[in-house]
Amino acid sequence: MSFEIKLPLFEGPFDLMLFFIERDELDIYDIPISKITNDFLDYIHHLEKMEIEVASEFILFAATLMKIKSRMLLPRPELNEHGEEIDPREELVRNLLEYKKYKSVVEDLANLEGERLSKEKRGNLAEELKALSKVDDVDAEMQHVDLYKLLKVFQKCMSRMAARTDETKHTVIQYPYTIEQQKDFVLEKITFRKQVPFTDFIQYKPDKIFVIYTFLAILELLQLSQVTIIIGEGYNNFWVEKTEPIAAA
Repeated sequence: MSFEIKLPLFEGPFDLMLFFIERDELDIYDIPISKITNDFLDYIHHLEKMEIEVASEFILFAATLMKIKSRMLLPRPELNEHGEEIDPREELVRNLLEYKKYKSVVEDLANLEGERLSKEKRGNLAEELKALSKVDDVDAEMQHVDLYKLLKVFQKCMSRMAARTDETKHTVIQYPYTIEQQKDFVLEKITFRKQVPFTDFIQYKPDKIFVIYTFLAILELLQLSQVTIIIGEGYNNFWVEKTEPIAAA
């Protein structure tokens, strides 16, 4: 049977001290120096037993704690220039408060960094072009280009432009149909027959423009109530029928 012991690793001695204070709910302004020193030394001894290299800053901090502990055991306390008793823990408390303040700021910045990394970056054209130039290795391609080669290419382009004879032309074609003409055409066809299928108009002249104008003419006649459309089955299957005028009463 084997077992594994895991000890939490701390970034520094002040981080370990804050852990002890928060764990045991101690007053940071009135630290029980004897207890906190014993806890700190126990942690270092556990690291040594597990053959984990102890950082020198932890050893220095342990020595500082032991020095504070010994000064507090002296029967004659030290006095300042005003005759007030000097607390040996004063500098330790001040450094712990300073470390705690910066640690909270670092945690907030880490959260902001994580939130920022989860967002989509706004496009930066200059940076994107720079990145593309690195990927395509444009510098490597341009290193063999000199001024003479550039002038030769420019001269060739100018000669080609001067030799051009073709000009761009836009031809406007006027269609030989109008909506009014096709309306007369449709009314003429349905005069002799009661119903005329739309396919007959297509077979009369299977030209795309002719069919379009004829269809638009039928729609306008339908809007004017001059014709009626009877829908059949299938694709493009409908008949055009002339509307009989309603006699006045």
